Amino acid sequence: MNPTQIRLDFPLLQREIEGKPITYLDSAATSLKPVQVIDAVSRYYSETTANVHRGIHKLSEQASEEFEKSHEVIGKFINAKKEEVFYTKNATESINAVMYSLLTNDFFQSGDEIVLSKMEHHANLVPWQFVEKKGKAKLVFVDLKEDFTLNMDDLQEKISSKTKLVAMAHTSNTVASINDVQKIGKIAHDYNALFLVDAAQSVPHFKVDVKKIKPDFLDFSGHKMLGPTGTGVLYAQKNDWKKWSHSCMAAA
Repeated sequence: MNPTQIRLDFPLLQREIEGKPITYLDSAATSLKPVQVIDAVSRYYSETTANVHRGIHKLSEQASEEFEKSHEVIGKFINAKKEEVFYTKNATESINAVMYSLLTNDFFQSGDEIVLSKMEHHANLVPWQFVEKKGKAKLVFVDLKEDFTLNMDDLQEKISSKTKLVAMAHTSNTVASINDVQKIGKIAHDYNALFLVDAAQSVPHFKVDVKKIKPDFLDFSGHKMLGPTGTGVLYAQKNDWKKWSHSCMAAA
């Protein structure tokens, strides 16, 4: 790997601030965009701008074809079917889409529990707090060990027959712990609970295979992995979204 050569792919890194080259260390928040992505976005606006799936003219057909191809590319990237991939603005909207879909389908009932960890990003906390405030479920938090990894013994104790959903980060954006989501998902499914993986910090950095992890839902953001701002992905396992989702996912 040649870092000097790689820097040339990023126009922003050609800038200087106060006479010094930029060293960018904030990719966990949002990544810089390489020239290949910038050119692709520019090419769409200069050559193929049209409504997707809402026109019968040539430009609309071309835009729709590229849109559908992108679902296949993203699906293969995480080992999913293209019809299991939904586009959102970011991971936060993906999680909110799941929450809204489950809530409006009366999935949660009084006395149910949602299990989270104490390392969750607000994006995977606030939506479930909303459910709790509606009186639909109680939030239960799994403790961390002294080294900031998830306490799996506490997880096993916290998940019960009352658990309807387990929502966990794959990788923490603060303490950098990587959770064994495959094992967590198995425990959740043993209790017939749905399992959501917040993969915003994992998909950009290592291989994520939904067929191995077997989540019901998984989210990530394109803008954290060199993609344009305002792009996110929600994976919904086919059997689950057919049962629980309506307009909020169908529109994605």
